[in-house]
Amino acid sequence: MTVRVLLVDDHPVVREGLRAVLEAEPDITVAGECGSGDEAVREAAALRPDVVLMDLRLPGLDGVAATQRIVADRTAAVLVLTTYDTDGDITRAVAAGAAGYLLKDSSRQQLAAAVRATARGETVLAPRVAAKLADHVRGTGPELTPRELEVLRCVATGMSNPETGRHLFISEATVKSHVMRIFEKLSVRDRTAAVTAAIARGILPPPG
Repeated sequence: MTVRVLLVDDHPVVREGLRAVLEAEPDITVAGECGSGDEAVREAAALRPDVVLMDLRLPGLDGVAATQRIVADRTAAVLVLTTYDTDGDITRAVAAGAAGYLLKDSSRQQLAAAVRATARGETVLAPRVAAKLADHVRGTGPELTPRELEVLRCVATGMSNPETGRHLFISEATVKSHVMRIFEKLSVRDRTAAVTAAIARGILPPPG
């Protein structure tokens, strides 16, 4: 069986490299490529590939939202291929229905094997991703201090660093320090991802 793949990445040079790697395999062919989430949904519906190789950071509809649409439409299995391995990105992609999550530092052999496994209906996770997902399920990982939790609650309400400092009677520099430690402990890079990861881990209650 030949595995038909749709490449989704907003960098043409990345798509070119992926095409060269995959089409060097005798049983894999690239059915199409595109550079945005909206195009991915349309092309997946039109081409009906076996696997959509999906980047997460895309213009317009992001990779997670595009994955959710494609999976809901049952047009293809989605294998995420990204440089990001934060808890928030991983949990959002898996929750959206991604069959696998691979990192861009994977070897040619790992990428080809992952594409084949995804086409067979198997789940494929990069080792680093699998470890983070296991930690998330177990609820493990560095715990937030009481003060970090207070700062995170302020972040969740949309407060800026100066507003958080005034609310907690601490300096803005201290708030920034707490925020950076929260990012590190939750393995995220921004405030939205921190709140999302904290909700997913049960550190913060779900909105509403």
